[in-house]
Amino acid sequence: MMLVEETQVAEAALPVAGLKEHLRLGSGFAETDLQDSVLVSFLRAAMAAIEARTSKALVQRGFVLTLDDWQERSVQKLPISPVQSIAEVTIIDGYGVPQTLDPSAYRLQRDTFTPKVRAVAASFPSVADGGAIEIRFQAGYGTDFSDVPDDLKQAVMLLASHYYEYRDETALSQGCMPFGVTSLIARYRPIRLGLGA
Repeated sequence: MMLVEETQVAEAALPVAGLKEHLRLGSGFAETDLQDSVLVSFLRAAMAAIEARTSKALVQRGFVLTLDDWQERSVQKLPISPVQSIAEVTIIDGYGVPQTLDPSAYRLQRDTFTPKVRAVAASFPSVADGGAIEIRFQAGYGTDFSDVPDDLKQAVMLLASHYYEYRDETALSQGCMPFGVTSLIARYRPIRLGLGA
C-alpha cells in the first residue's frame, strides 16, 4: 500500500499571519515578510506531523492510494480521513493497462476514522498478478485552514511555534511533541485494539 499526496496545500491557505500573531512577531517594519518562507515551512512541518499522528488531512487536497489487491473483495479501507469524494478507481492489469471503474460500481462510506470504498455489486473486479489498484480521492476538512476544527488549528499553531522557537535545538529526542499538542490531538488519533479486545 502506498499513499501519495497529489496536490499540495496552497500557500495562500496557510495561516502565516495567524502564526506571526501567535509568535508575537513585530509588524509595521519594511521587512515584515522576510520570515514568511521560514514560517510557511514550519506550518507545513507542523501540519504534516499532526496529520501523521491523527491520520486526518487538515486542508483538502488530492491523494492517490495504490494497492496490490483489495483488502476485501467488497470493501477497501482508506488510510486517511475525512474523505470528501472519490474521484476515480482504476484497476491496472499485469501489463500496465488501466481500466477505470464506472462510478456507479462503488460508493464512498464516510467515517470519522475509517472511510471506505464499497462495491455496489457483490464485489470489486479481481486484480491480475502483477496488477494494481489506484484510488484517487479528495480528503480534508475544507479548502482553507479556517475550515479545520479549532483544537487541531491550535495544535498546528503550538507545534509550528515550538519548531520556530527550538529551530536550532538538536538535543530533543526523536518524535518529541509538546504535551499541549498531544492533548489537543488525542481525540483524533485512531484507536487500535489488540487481540481479544
